Amino acid sequence: MRADATRNRDQLLAVATRMFVAADAEPSMRAIAREAGVGIATLYRHFPTRESLVDAVYRDQVARLTTGARELLGELPPAAAMRRWMDLFGDWIATKNGMLDTLLAMIEAGEIAHARTRTELLAAITTILDAGRAAGDLRPDVTADDIAASLIGIFTVAPRPARDAKAARLCDLLLDGLTSRTSG
Repeated sequence: MRADATRNRDQLLAVATRMFVAADAEPSMRAIAREAGVGIATLYRHFPTRESLVDAVYRDQVARLTTGARELLGELPPAAAMRRWMDLFGDWIATKNGMLDTLLAMIEAGEIAHARTRTELLAAITTILDAGRAAGDLRPDVTADDIAASLIGIFTVAPRPARDAKAARLCDLLLDGLTSRTSG
């Protein structure tokens, strides 16, 4: 892909992600193109259907979560990495707001492998948990499933727009419960 085409694609993904987060309903393809500063033909050249755009945004967000776990561990102690990863998970949940109907239809049709996504996310959580256990920062009896279920609960009861403060408090409480009793 040429450099300008790559820039356009990246810009479209970033704008679509932002619009999906902010939207109560799915934004139109035309609105996404306009917000990205490109023509509708450019959007359709990169993403010929709404489903292809939703798929690209969804995969990008999952990749950010899975690689984010390793990157955060490279920058932060395990407990702090876990807490920051919880915020990334909340962003991923929020991104689904404006693409939920299309996403659910794609999952139903088998176009998105929900089980594979779950496996990837649980592996990311396990990576942080294992590092936390090795460092003595995180409890050894907590599973990735425990954390995933807790986060889904948190972001379900703390929807936007009030999500930020309430979710942050609930994630802080969750992290406190995850912290090893022998650590500081």
